[in-house]
Amino acid sequence: MSTPETPYWQEAVNDEINSIMQNHTWELVNLPPGNKPIGCKWIFKRKLRTDGTIDKYKARLVAKGYRQNEGLNFFDTCYPVTRITSIRMLIAIVAIHNFEIHQIDVKTAFQNGDLDEEIYME
Repeated sequence: MSTPETPYWQEAVNDEINSIMQNHTWELVNLPPGNKPIGCKWIFKRKLRTDGTIDKYKARLVAKGYRQNEGLNFFDTCYPVTRITSIRMLIAIVAIHNFEIHQIDVKTAFQNGDLDEEIYME
């Protein structure tokens, strides 16, 4: 299917693949016998400006984690979150001590570190 947005989506997909390769997120290998791969899918989102116009196109390749089996494909779960009260406290400390806060945009953030087990994705 070709639409006027196709080049933007293709660029978003290329950015995601480049990011994956640069961060050594995974490597392309043949599936060893006896292993079952986890599926994946593309998630496409339009990021909007405050006036409702399109700011950028984002594509993410994600594993179908709901197909994993505890003890086989994963052993732990972790949901790193920050409460708004923690952020407010940090800002208050900065204000009291006259520190500076710097904000940066992270194009790609990886929540997980190195895995001890091998996971195969198709």
